[in-house]
Amino acid sequence: MKKLKRTIAAVLGGLIMCLPILGCNSNSDKKVIRLSEVTHSIFYAPLYVAINNDYFGDYGIGIKLSNAGGSNNVMTAIASKSADIGLMGPEATVYCHVEGQKDYPVIFGQLTQRDGSFLVAKNPQPDFKWTDTEGKHILAGRKGGMPAMTLEYVLNQAGVDTSGSNFDTTVQFDVMVGAFEGNNACDYCTMFEPTASEFQAAGKGYIVASVGEASGYVPYTAFSAKKSYIANNKDTVTDFLRAIVRGYNFIQANDAATVAKALEKSFSGTPLSSLEAAVKSYRDIDAWCHSPVMKEESFTLLQDVMENAGELSGRADYALAVDNSIANTVAAELL
Repeated sequence: MKKLKRTIAAVLGGLIMCLPILGCNSNSDKKVIRLSEVTHSIFYAPLYVAINNDYFGDYGIGIKLSNAGGSNNVMTAIASKSADIGLMGPEATVYCHVEGQKDYPVIFGQLTQRDGSFLVAKNPQPDFKWTDTEGKHILAGRKGGMPAMTLEYVLNQAGVDTSGSNFDTTVQFDVMVGAFEGNNACDYCTMFEPTASEFQAAGKGYIVASVGEASGYVPYTAFSAKKSYIANNKDTVTDFLRAIVRGYNFIQANDAATVAKALEKSFSGTPLSSLEAAVKSYRDIDAWCHSPVMKEESFTLLQDVMENAGELSGRADYALAVDNSIANTVAAELL
């Protein structure tokens, strides 16, 4: 939380620099949405299907997508107005509400409903139990981020002590896999797909558990924007969410191979077989939201997870942090 405060404060004097990875259509008649994503992952498949199938174009929207490399950086982009909408863990929005920001960000649509990471071990453990991690070195992700907090919640619920240095939150998400592979002292690491399956296929480690299955339905990734942006661009935000839901519907209506083909443009360096395996893995754990509406009980569980990690100084008000008015409209139309 402190890191988020420092990052936002530092950027208010200048704009965050995010590397664009997908461009919007250059036609002047399209409404351009600058979308900042927390990372580029198949875990967000409905978004990429919507882009590649041109569902946004159907509504006259062009997407300018940038990878911010962390929820704290996405929120900084929103705060500095260098992004219109952010795709990130909703914990960043909660932090802003607890801090009392005036033009605060609002969650207007949920994308994933479970943690998308898998616990990978150096050695095979066919009878793995969460208690097996007691006293072992685990690369958990950035302190205060959803991957680390959700894993800590799962371990604590299983009675595992995470108070020591073995629960390692010092390694940034984007270098965790390399750190795990190169350090024989590390016993476990969390990985998203297709990295987890590819790591296992290469004989470097073994997938032993799904964090998402163990944690339950946590609102893991959502779309947020400043309340002023939503108020001033309600029709555009509604069409944006319509395109996302159509992407989800496409995934539900087609087999994994067809979905992988629709994702191919967004992951040009990833084999179709890996994309297909990732789609299957996320379907198996019911990772994607059946509706963009964020339920209050899910929001409460989110804050339970954050509080368990010692990252909350107060609770955010669901009625202020979440605006389901657009999501309810879109769900009624398309689901």
